[in-house]
Amino acid sequence: MRLITKVFELCDGRYPNLSALAKAMGLSVSQVYRVREGKRGINQKFIIGAVKAFPGCELDELFLVAPESPQGKVARTTVTSRHNYLVQKYNRLNLPPGMEEEEVKAEAGVLEKITSHR
Repeated sequence: MRLITKVFELCDGRYPNLSALAKAMGLSVSQVYRVREGKRGINQKFIIGAVKAFPGCELDELFLVAPESPQGKVARTTVTSRHNYLVQKYNRLNLPPGMEEEEVKAEAGVLEKITSHR
């Protein structure tokens, strides 16, 4: 399975360039660029940054889990059962607007501990 981000399609109109998107996500421009180009996988920081940059969106609006990897350069990475679990869990959280990044990271840490013990 592959995790594909729809963040770059959604940023049109909200963020004028990659630098503004990266700043809103709390990531470096180079990290966001590498994900966009498919040279870096989507990790926990990227997922948290996407939630932060698009507070009104559910995770299934920001990411797509695909069974196969289509050809071409699209930002995607292999999905582990842990990532799949985190995406499903975050979709059920219904994070309120203004939830602090530390709270999101704390929840992610708890989820990671739960899933790593399985």
